Amino acid sequence: MWARYFRQDPISPAPPYREVRVSPNMKIRRIHRVLAIAFTLTVIVNFVFRIDAEPPAWITYSPLPPLFLLMFTGLYMFSLPYFARSRAS
Repeated sequence: MWARYFRQDPISPAPPYREVRVSPNMKIRRIHRVLAIAFTLTVIVNFVFRIDAEPPAWITYSPLPPLFLLMFTGLYMFSLPYFARSRAS
């Protein structure tokens, strides 16, 4: 039974790979993940600089650009099910 899951001939070439299309929704999700990491890192840097003294303004406000972009990508992903439901009806 399990033999069919394992390749019998170790010299045979690997199966050809299929080309996978990445939808715009998947791109938005990937961008959202990267922005979340960037936002988290900027907040951590902000707290580290605040340990010593008041940091410069550019460090204080550095989490805002990723946060605004996170808001827009998050609202887009939040609205996707509602648009899909309206298209289906």
